[in-house]
Amino acid sequence: MKTERRYDIDWLRVLAIGLLLIYHIAIVFQPWAMFVGFIKSNESLESLWKPMTLLNVWRIPLLFYVSGMGVYFAMRKRNYKQLLTERTRRILVPLIFGALAIAPLHFIIFQKFYHLPLGYYPHMGHLWFLGNIFIYVLVFTPLFFYLLKNEEGKFKKGLSALMKNPLGPLSLSVFFIAEALLVKPQIFSVYAETWHGFFLGLLAFFFGFLFIYSGQQFWQTISKWKWLYLGLALFLYIIRLLVYETNSPGYLMAIESNCWIFAVFGLGYQYLNKPSATLSYLSQAAYPVYIIHMFALYAGALIILPTQLPPMAKFVAVTAFTFATCYVVYELIIRRVGVLRPLFGLKPKINKLEKKLLQKAA
Repeated sequence: MKTERRYDIDWLRVLAIGLLLIYHIAIVFQPWAMFVGFIKSNESLESLWKPMTLLNVWRIPLLFYVSGMGVYFAMRKRNYKQLLTERTRRILVPLIFGALAIAPLHFIIFQKFYHLPLGYYPHMGHLWFLGNIFIYVLVFTPLFFYLLKNEEGKFKKGLSALMKNPLGPLSLSVFFIAEALLVKPQIFSVYAETWHGFFLGLLAFFFGFLFIYSGQQFWQTISKWKWLYLGLALFLYIIRLLVYETNSPGYLMAIESNCWIFAVFGLGYQYLNKPSATLSYLSQAAYPVYIIHMFALYAGALIILPTQLPPMAKFVAVTAFTFATCYVVYELIIRRVGVLRPLFGLKPKINKLEKKLLQKAA
């Protein structure tokens, strides 16, 4: 069954990964970096953190939403067994390989930077996100297939009707508010390996699927009302910044998070839903870059932080080094070495004959 390719969703995934890299690099220049397991610069750039606090309530939830949307598109072309096989290959295999061979690398660099005894142990590190997604797939796949088999039912009709109203998407924030009130995260933006991150991700993944499932009504609504969502998000961020010193109550941040995300979805739907060669390349690269970026970041910090550069120049240099290293490793190694491709979530490399046969079949 053919489905329309949503280039805006591909773009948002790419942009979210890019923002994730910048966010993680900014942590290196905060005085509390070591408390969250990052190499810390001796010269802090605390001014960097103001724009990062704007990102930190929606950057990870956005990826969970997009992941749920991706499952919808995958299910349109696969049965139950095929979907689980494909998600195991694409998520579980890179998670296991990454926990054994990739995530430990930046821990070893951390040890070297601080002259600690070198040691290795497998751990998920920043790949915790993949573990969560795989669990969500296992939990929700039976329900999702049931919903797809009943696309003419009352549930979808009611959901579509709800999405026609600009308050419809926002009304689902009640579930995120409940999560914040029940789990009571000490810091809302700490998602990695926390119950808050798990349940918030579960909700975003589920509703990401439902937004696509509901049909065009959701996209038409958020496209029409994107500036309303953006205005609400800015209003709540200003309150968070001026009244709560960036850490407002969880229920307010839950609403703010969704306002940012709906504004981003609306802007993306209007301006980014078109193919390009750049997107085709970047959408393939985004997943491997996510897997290797912490190694590249820590390597850059190890080399650049001891230099005599001014703090802002160090930030720029670490950023350039991280992006350049990710590009080189992806382009020259991961993308071209057939045996490595599945370990980073890429499809196996096909030879010229297979490519010609696929083109003929298309």
